[in-house]
Amino acid sequence: MSTPSNPDQTDITAPDAVLPAPPPVRHAELKAAILLVSMFVLIAGSVLYLMYARGVFEATQTLVLATDDSDGVVVGADLTFSGFPIGRVQRIELAPTGRARVIIDVPKKDAHWLRTSSIFTLERGIVGGAKLRAYSGILTDPPLPDDATRDLLVGDMAAEIPRLLAAAKDLLANLGNLTGSDSALDTTMRNVQTVTGKLSGPGGAMGLLTGDDKQSALLIERANALLVTADQLARRTDGLVNNADQRVFGAQGVMTDAQATVVQLNALLADTRNSLKKVDAVLVEAQAVGANARAATADLGPLRADVESNLRKVEQLVNEINRKWPFKRNPEITLP
Repeated sequence: MSTPSNPDQTDITAPDAVLPAPPPVRHAELKAAILLVSMFVLIAGSVLYLMYARGVFEATQTLVLATDDSDGVVVGADLTFSGFPIGRVQRIELAPTGRARVIIDVPKKDAHWLRTSSIFTLERGIVGGAKLRAYSGILTDPPLPDDATRDLLVGDMAAEIPRLLAAAKDLLANLGNLTGSDSALDTTMRNVQTVTGKLSGPGGAMGLLTGDDKQSALLIERANALLVTADQLARRTDGLVNNADQRVFGAQGVMTDAQATVVQLNALLADTRNSLKKVDAVLVEAQAVGANARAATADLGPLRADVESNLRKVEQLVNEINRKWPFKRNPEITLP
């Protein structure tokens, strides 16, 4: 057994060494009680805070959503409006009519977003849980009353998968029929290939139109001859136009003679103008003679009346003489 170098130190490795007892804790029972009370208060405060955060002490109103199938809806799910939670599912029950009733508590401070015209939907996605949504298109409608019952519209994406698969199957079948060896598309592609081969052949587009390379070559030759003839005709037309230009607008052309004729016509018109002035003077004189004749005619009226009166008197005298004349040819016979 070794001797310690320091006599004040105790060898703790010795089997017969005894440790000193720890000093006693003062008021240990009181401290334990305080610790237990603090833990209880902390847990109770946490529970109360969680209840307050969950809206247990907040004034709410009840909303009942009726649907044929509430699959996917769980207690505690949120009712959202424009992406914000405004209510929470409290319980789900089965009505006597066989429909499911989803009872939702809506806080009073958020109840003004729900109106009598609001629509409620249940959306079931392929991935994730169901979502309850509220839509209020007209916020000026009356508020939704407490304990109101509304229908829940269900939209299930998973239910659309069989329909989409059936539509995809039909689409693939139609695509297979469209691209088959005897399909209209295959026939059209063959016709297009034939047309392309004819276009790239010696006859080109003309061979495609005529259907024969020889006829297309003959048609091209005739077209070239027609172009030559048209060129010659155009040259002749240009010569005729030049000759007509010289004949009409040349120094001895028709336009020069027409200009001389116009000058002569102007001179004749001047002479005619002078003659008309003379005729106007003669007409003035004739009007004066006519006025004199009109006055003479006015005097002939009384003269004619006098002559007629004298003729009547002569006729009466002749009649009187014939009546009194003894050798009258037609004597009157006096009857008794």
